Amino acid sequence: MLAKILADLVLLLHLAFILFVLFGVFIVFKKHKMAWVHVPVVIWGILISLFRWVCPLTPLENYFRMIAGEQGYEGGFIANYILPLVYPAGMTRELAISMGVFVLVWNGLLYFLLIYLIKKK
Repeated sequence: MLAKILADLVLLLHLAFILFVLFGVFIVFKKHKMAWVHVPVVIWGILISLFRWVCPLTPLENYFRMIAGEQGYEGGFIANYILPLVYPAGMTRELAISMGVFVLVWNGLLYFLLIYLIKKK
């Protein structure tokens, strides 16, 4: 029971991490010093996508799921939980690179806007 709860908590942490990668810049708009946390997180998210690394949270969740008697899964969080919602066919190398580039461009544009607004004040 505890292992299943821990697995679910890791899953929620994983989702929160991804949401922070994508939308954390909006926190930075309000609290500029959060950029010191957000930028490294974005870089990590981009590197995981571009090089198809496995996030350390994935094996941790799998470990807790196996202890709980559940089936673990192959690949990463995005491939197992997010991608099937958007692209049911699975993640290709090209798609992983596209996701990494999207995160880079998205955050780059928002940080550019943030810097522009700060300088304008």
